[in-house]
Amino acid sequence: MLNAPAGRHFYGHGAFSSDGRLLYTTENDYETGRGRIGVWDAGAGYLRIDEWDSGGIGPHDIKRIPGTDTLVVANGGIDTHPDTGRTKLNIATMQPSLAYIEDGDVIESLSLPSGMHKNSIRHLAVGPEGRVAFGMQWQGDGHVSALVGWHQRGAPVSLLHAAPDRIRQMVGYIGSIAFSADGETIAVTSPRGGLVQVYGTETGRLQSAFALADVCGVSQFDAGFAVTSGSGDMMCIGQCHGTGRRHEGLAWDNHLIQI
Repeated sequence: MLNAPAGRHFYGHGAFSSDGRLLYTTENDYETGRGRIGVWDAGAGYLRIDEWDSGGIGPHDIKRIPGTDTLVVANGGIDTHPDTGRTKLNIATMQPSLAYIEDGDVIESLSLPSGMHKNSIRHLAVGPEGRVAFGMQWQGDGHVSALVGWHQRGAPVSLLHAAPDRIRQMVGYIGSIAFSADGETIAVTSPRGGLVQVYGTETGRLQSAFALADVCGVSQFDAGFAVTSGSGDMMCIGQCHGTGRRHEGLAWDNHLIQI
């Protein structure tokens, strides 16, 4: 079990280097309010050997771009401190961002448009050709115009769109995100809305939606997606085998990982 060093706490996500030797963890330096990436040597019993700046505040998810040792970090932009519990300290000034990191250096960083600065970037999925999809959680008043986007290095952010009422159904909260195997669709879940939405990457728009109470986990599966709920449900959506099954006595956690 890893223990965060003094002055740090984990955000719950990590990624391995391409050779499996290093583990990278997202952390908060809560006295300075800066995000950090912890570097751990797996071959030495997960000895902590370094830490890097995350390129922002409140780093949550972290992924490695396949075939490289480039990391992409979802800096949610929200500052917290253990002394105030889960209180969000900087909503008025928060600045979520995506940061790409190599060997401790931020090599590319981008932010959302100014009117979206209260849209916390939380979870990531990496698709073919290194495209990065991200799901957001809205911290502002009223309704938001988009909760899902994707990005390719060197290009602007692309936000994915749906009719306002379809976005409101997600209750401002994306819990998990996944690319399809062919990279043509992105699935996102909202446990608060009890809904799965599937977007097309070429059109940039909502294609379909599926209701499932307390749904959160989602992963690529066959030609579609597998999704799971806190009630023990597992459902396959898209062009894949089977439709759904309830596992009595089980409560699936927030994320689903293909192994």
